[in-house]
Amino acid sequence: MYSPCWKVFSVSRSFPTVPVRNFTFGILMIDKDGLPIGLLEACVVVGPSNDKLKELSQSLLQEDGSPLPRLDPEVIQVCVPPFVPKDSVTEPAVGNFSRTPLRRSFIKKTDRPVINTGNPKDEITEDVSVPKDLDLVALPHLCFPGGLQVTREQKVEKFHFLVFTDVFGNQSHGVVLQYYKSIQEGILHQNGHRSSYKSPQLYTAYAICVISKHPYYNTLKDCLSSLLGQLKICQMTDIEEQVKEFSAKLSLIPVPPPGQLHVMFTLRPLTIVLPSKKDQNHPVIDLDLHLPFLCFKSRELLQIIASILTEQRMVFFSSDWSKLTLIAECFMLYIRPLRWQHPLVPVLSQQMLDFVMAPTAFLMGCHISHYKEVAMEADDLILINIDEGTVSCSRCHCVDVPDTPKVAAQSFKSRRKGLQLHYDLEVVHQSICGDLNEFRMQRRRWQHRLNLEIQNITLELIVNMFRDVSDYLSYEHRVFNTDEFLKTREPEDQPFYKKVLETHIFHSFLKERLNGKMDTFTQMEGSIRRDDQKWRRPSKEKNLTKLTKHLSTSLTNLDNEKKLSVLRQMSPTKIIPEMSLNTPARPVKVFQLPDFPPLFTYPNVRHYFGDLIHLLNKAISASPPDDSSLLARYFYLRGLINMLNSKHLDALSDFQNLYKTDIKIFPGEQVKMLVDSLQVEERVQAQTRPELNRLICQVKNGEKSVHMESDYHVKTFKLPKANMELEEFVKCTQESGIVRDVATTQRLFEALTIGGQKQIDPEMFRVFYTFWQETEAVAQEVLLPAEVLEQLENNESVYKLSSSVKTSYGVGKIAMTQKRLFLLTTGRPGYFEITKFRDIEEVKISTAPFLILRIPSLKIKNSLRKDIFEANLKSESELWNLMIKEMWAGRMMADNHKDPQYMQQALTNVLLMDTVVRCLQTQKAVYAASKLAYFEKLRQEAPMIIPRSTADTLKHKINPSQNMMKPQSVNVLLYTPGQLNFCDSGVDGNPKLWCALSCGKVVVFNAVSWSLMQNCINLGDSRLNCMMGLDQEQVWIGSQDSVIYIINAQSMLCHKQLTEHHVEVTDFALEKLSPENRLSQAQVYSCSADGIVIVWDVPSLKVKMQFRLSCDRLQSIQVYNDALWCGARDCVMKLSPNGALLRKISLPDNMKNTASAFSRVTLLMERQQIWTSFTDSAELIIWDSTDPIKPPKRVTLPNCSEVTCMIRVKKQVWVGCSGGSGLSKVVGKIFVLDSESLEVEKELEAHEDIVQTLFSAEDRYILSGSAKLDGKIAIWRVD
Repeated sequence: MYSPCWKVFSVSRSFPTVPVRNFTFGILMIDKDGLPIGLLEACVVVGPSNDKLKELSQSLLQEDGSPLPRLDPEVIQVCVPPFVPKDSVTEPAVGNFSRTPLRRSFIKKTDRPVINTGNPKDEITEDVSVPKDLDLVALPHLCFPGGLQVTREQKVEKFHFLVFTDVFGNQSHGVVLQYYKSIQEGILHQNGHRSSYKSPQLYTAYAICVISKHPYYNTLKDCLSSLLGQLKICQMTDIEEQVKEFSAKLSLIPVPPPGQLHVMFTLRPLTIVLPSKKDQNHPVIDLDLHLPFLCFKSRELLQIIASILTEQRMVFFSSDWSKLTLIAECFMLYIRPLRWQHPLVPVLSQQMLDFVMAPTAFLMGCHISHYKEVAMEADDLILINIDEGTVSCSRCHCVDVPDTPKVAAQSFKSRRKGLQLHYDLEVVHQSICGDLNEFRMQRRRWQHRLNLEIQNITLELIVNMFRDVSDYLSYEHRVFNTDEFLKTREPEDQPFYKKVLETHIFHSFLKERLNGKMDTFTQMEGSIRRDDQKWRRPSKEKNLTKLTKHLSTSLTNLDNEKKLSVLRQMSPTKIIPEMSLNTPARPVKVFQLPDFPPLFTYPNVRHYFGDLIHLLNKAISASPPDDSSLLARYFYLRGLINMLNSKHLDALSDFQNLYKTDIKIFPGEQVKMLVDSLQVEERVQAQTRPELNRLICQVKNGEKSVHMESDYHVKTFKLPKANMELEEFVKCTQESGIVRDVATTQRLFEALTIGGQKQIDPEMFRVFYTFWQETEAVAQEVLLPAEVLEQLENNESVYKLSSSVKTSYGVGKIAMTQKRLFLLTTGRPGYFEITKFRDIEEVKISTAPFLILRIPSLKIKNSLRKDIFEANLKSESELWNLMIKEMWAGRMMADNHKDPQYMQQALTNVLLMDTVVRCLQTQKAVYAASKLAYFEKLRQEAPMIIPRSTADTLKHKINPSQNMMKPQSVNVLLYTPGQLNFCDSGVDGNPKLWCALSCGKVVVFNAVSWSLMQNCINLGDSRLNCMMGLDQEQVWIGSQDSVIYIINAQSMLCHKQLTEHHVEVTDFALEKLSPENRLSQAQVYSCSADGIVIVWDVPSLKVKMQFRLSCDRLQSIQVYNDALWCGARDCVMKLSPNGALLRKISLPDNMKNTASAFSRVTLLMERQQIWTSFTDSAELIIWDSTDPIKPPKRVTLPNCSEVTCMIRVKKQVWVGCSGGSGLSKVVGKIFVLDSESLEVEKELEAHEDIVQTLFSAEDRYILSGSAKLDGKIAIWRVD
């Protein structure tokens, strides 16, 4: 059995060896990020050696009145918390030390878990070194960065703060307390007796440095403040024991997991709160974020942030050492989620001043007394004077640090004005608090609120700078299109972006975007995208900023046809007025640790752990079952303590509970370490507990390890240097951001290689890419007069402008938007509408007389006008004819199929045609461009006739694969209703459409605007079989990998998993147990293909009951009137709630020759009907639910090969099928049957691939999803 034990290192002046002594317990467990679970990493005492003090005392006796010298600080005592076997925990006599050599870098000899392996050979027999990241040679000078000065007066104690960074970028954080003691008290003989020297009363400083892997600056300062009271009154001989006891207490404090649970403990006279991280992506914030706002004006704050983002060489200066680290750390938090990637040394001692000569980027800090020296000796430094609030450059050279983007800076300055930065002004009207701890708590609450405001303001600044970065990323190829991004920046902002785009900070930020990181930046950016239309109107100064951005914009409200077009791109740095994250703050809970043991012996510490587990048990019992997030934090802490207390199976059980409460904080590495160390007896016991056995198997197989972000590099798009065949061309085109769709890219390849080899050389691609970029530039230069803009809709942009030509309406330029053609007249600019694309009746090329010649012209007939528009476009006639016909055909397709994406695709085709013609500049150029006229070709090949019933019933179509290279199959659909009361709380209360696509991906649409809310939620690689919504709180998803994934409906993050099924989960059913329909009184039935049915208690996610059915592949389950109806391949069963078989319907004998199994089951109990379909059959059989022996009714569907899905809506049954007839491209059909007459009321031509799923939206609409050849979702009206 292992138990924690401390080592104390007493270090002599010359540092030859480090004596070690065991004395107590500590926590040195490692979490998934490699950070210790306990608060303390090390505690170091630094001061002058006894020899130096004696020499000083003797010299002062002989030379009275001489200047007091500086002393060299040395390490006196080091306390670190390793783990050693229980048997080695002894009480050694004084002077009973072992010896181990001192190393400059504290590297442990062994890295072994804290768990008992059961093997005596595994016991630690050698000394364990101190933390590997700690440098004992440099530490004394950092504890006394200004030198250790002997004084004749006792000075006030001081604190300052340190940051230690290793070569891998891992950080430790230190808080240093300097306190003064009389030299006479400090001088001791080696035998421990006091010195007999009589010398003047002198004082020297000692430093205690507490080091932690977590940046708990305020907490550790409070801890040292509580120790200070004891140090003042104790004798020098007792300080070592005081520090040991103090360190031992800190070692027993567990760091709380991310979330809303804080830990509180008492170090008399103070009660101290240890805050948790907000989430996994946030560092701990345990300092006052407003300090830089007190030191600098807005201009200087922005200058410093710009210097950090452009990776300058920066040096902070102050006369107060404590400000250096705190101010630097505040700026590191201001730029989150971007992270500083270079050396961070906020405190430089006198011996380290040469560090500022380093050639790379850095952030360092010096005392103000070195300001002139540093400014004159080093070049190209940014000098930041904290005391005066100034920012300047070294050697009078102006370092080229560009200003932050103008609009973002204006927003920041405006928001800063509303901050209340002075606590005294906040509480001036309140009475004085007499209790110290209550006063501290009041001050902490004020600081927490202010920190949140500052975090929000600085996050807005970063979001305003980089909010549309993701639009220029190719996720498939991990490419960032730098040129396209820079072209959309304002001219005055481009110097800033050019520098930032070259930095390691920005590169790391891009990697996180490509890896799909869901941090506060992503949340705020998504919130802004959703709310864009609510709080801002499009600017009409420019009518285009980026074509490819237009072509990928989400679709809009299906009830507002005039908005079904490409949205105008706004300024990427538009001010966000008072924007904040819409995530409601959870109430913070504080868990009080028990009192520390009076003596730190093995039994006492075990008893302390027992008390701690008892308190956690009480907290878990008192927590409401529906507050799973809070329960998860308690389970996490109890798992840690059980692990320390050698209750390994109990610890595994606690960690297993995180799957059902909050999987995000699951400590994967720690659990793996725990599993690897289980003894044989413990493994046998674990096998008898199914949940632990599953967890162990998952850990061993690596199936449920914590997701690690891929660290693939980010590439910048570069033009090709070799000939490209089709595959390389598709990749290069996608990387460049020209077009993402593979089919369109293939047509483009055919156009560019017309009449030649099927290869594209680098020069051809360069020319094409250049012309594509010019197409954007030309459109951007179109400045339309205000009277013209008034005629256009807010979301319209001009994409193509002809040269000035003579027309039947006068001389001018023909302009093409995504909706219409209009004439921009010359002379006095004016607007004359030629036609909307949907109103075109005919387009043809003709000739117009010009003197004795006839020149090519273009004629356009509008169905709403009698006169025909004619334009003498000359050589442009053929191209304009091709483009207008393609837009016309796209408009017809969009109107017929109620799918605006057809218009988007037509616009893409037109822009590519224009670029191809300009690129080739040959007689065959227009013919080559015609290869891109995809919709015009469809219009000519087959008439676009949609059956009347389909056209009347179809409301809208959307494409869930719009941001993917290829269409994906829509496997499952789920509609979750909205809730009005969410609007007041700042939470999105709109209804949502959840779409489960191929390979475990889920996309989410706003079901009001049909805009994409969540691009992709990845739930593994397996097919998703079923989804179920639980009010507006949760979405349950059953997967082929046997896991039930539970997604928070607001954050759209998977935070829970249920792993009790062993094979694929096939269906869910929800049963409300109360008339109020409260989820707290509800249960869910889940079934899997092996016949297992599990009944879940919704609030606690505990298994209430489980039973197995004897059947062939259980595939559906429904609840009706306290009975379960289960559909399998070989039968349909009615069951009692406890799983007892009440009734069974088997496959009819006369069907066994034509159908092999049941495929779908739908209940219409009001009519006492059970509708069933069969594999490879177009026949439906309707059974009498009260008498299954009674011969069923049969319905055969026409032009159908197989029924794929069914759903009941009102008095109708909608049936999705595969099959088609004749030349029709329609493969997926929907039949609407009357449940009473069993007659087909409608036959809808739904999709170009089979209909895979149907779902009802409040009985007003039916949603259908198709397989990947179509890959779209159709919304149908219900009569």
